Amino acid sequence: MGRNTRKRRTPLATKAIAASAALVLGGGGLLWAQMNASAHESNNSAQNYTKAAAASSVATISCPDVGQKLTNVPWKARQGVAMELAKLDKQITEAYARLASTRQAQANDANFVQNAIVGPLKEKRAATIDRIRIDITRVGGRFDSSLAQLAACTTQAANQTTAGGGNNNGGQNNGGQNNGGQNNGGQATAAPSASASAPANIGGQAGNGPVAADFVDITRVAPNVLAKPQKQRTASTGTFTTRCGVNANKNHNTDNVIVAPGVANGAHHLHDYVGNQKVNAFATNDSMLAAPSSCQNQSDLSSYYWPVVRVQDGSQDFDQNSDGGGKEGNVGKILTPQSAEIKYVGSPAAKVVAMPQFLRIITGDAKTTTNGLANANAHWSCTGFESKVQLTEQYPICPRGSNVVRTFAFQSCWDGTNIDSANHRTHVAFADPASGVCGNGFKAIPQLTMRLVYKITPPTLQNGQVKNAYAVDGFPEQLHKAATDHDDFISVTKNNLAAKIANCINSGRRCQ
Repeated sequence: MGRNTRKRRTPLATKAIAASAALVLGGGGLLWAQMNASAHESNNSAQNYTKAAAASSVATISCPDVGQKLTNVPWKARQGVAMELAKLDKQITEAYARLASTRQAQANDANFVQNAIVGPLKEKRAATIDRIRIDITRVGGRFDSSLAQLAACTTQAANQTTAGGGNNNGGQNNGGQNNGGQNNGGQATAAPSASASAPANIGGQAGNGPVAADFVDITRVAPNVLAKPQKQRTASTGTFTTRCGVNANKNHNTDNVIVAPGVANGAHHLHDYVGNQKVNAFATNDSMLAAPSSCQNQSDLSSYYWPVVRVQDGSQDFDQNSDGGGKEGNVGKILTPQSAEIKYVGSPAAKVVAMPQFLRIITGDAKTTTNGLANANAHWSCTGFESKVQLTEQYPICPRGSNVVRTFAFQSCWDGTNIDSANHRTHVAFADPASGVCGNGFKAIPQLTMRLVYKITPPTLQNGQVKNAYAVDGFPEQLHKAATDHDDFISVTKNNLAAKIANCINSGRRCQ
């Protein structure tokens, strides 16, 4: 059956506070076996094209996300569990690479994927999950034995995956700012296929996205941004802006110290870092306190980091042959934002309390292709359209004179006790989208917002192909979908800056 390419608008939905779901904390992935037919073509001017294959020519393997189930891990076990979850991610990455390098064997043997890739993957995952059990029970924690069932990965057709037809119908809530997404007729977007004899890296995102259906002309999208909650008399109306640059000094790495501490290349994709300049997989609270900052306010040692955006115009970058880069499907020239605005804003319903030192927050879900859209918090738009259109499941094609805008609004409610949680979600939450009130006894904190602007030559769509695509870096099995965009933050301040930010916001001032 061919892929349904018709597009339809989905109803705007409210984002649920899914406290038990995880972000990049390991174990879940969608593996694409690329078979038959040419998928990536280049013309004489080296412009890249990516073509979607028919769903029937693409096999998928869906691996359950183990990390999202681990909501109650004892502190003494968290380091060990994080290391094991990172191994689950690495196992999926390795299996994905094997899928991409064995196309001829797959074409010759219908059982190859199951016997040579899926079966061994299950065995590796089972052993890793058992080590997680040992880590937890060794320190007196309780382990749900049903998690052992998550070792198996299943083969699916492309249109059976959660990609493109997620739990939330594309609707998102950014702590009071509701923005709708788009759904491609409820169908998953097929990955580009590759000929059996093609090399493993066939340009674009190494053959795994983006595809034409991942882009939309923003001028053709109906307005979908809802009004913000009405401010109450108790609202905190001030703002605090911190100026930390755009990562012009190219401070990059493929680690993620929040979800994979002590694991090099734990993210499997490249991040831009601004603010704290000494953050990698091995950073500690003490090392971050001693590090320099790119922020003008040198009391702001916080780490602000996000996946890089790359343009697929046939160019390469420094990590073309590196882990987290070209080796894992993240290829093309890295784009530095033209501007990066980092601002803390208040609550429409309450005064805010100061963020605690070393608070960790991750917003969005790097694995929506596997997990669905319940925790997606991606927002893509264009200058001149931000107040009207925000996209979650597609990248915008901006008109002449307009630039791509990528925005984030972090969770603005805190449990009042913990600076992190086992799945990196349950200690923070979004406020009610209608009222802006924090539920479950949570306290309002300054809401971190980011606005990144990129100058990108608009991609063009021709006969089901996209020319000069751009995409966010991600786990290779996530196909570089727009919805996988996410952002990371560690609050590190000195000279009482956290209290000053809260006081500024509560008093209604504009500070920096």
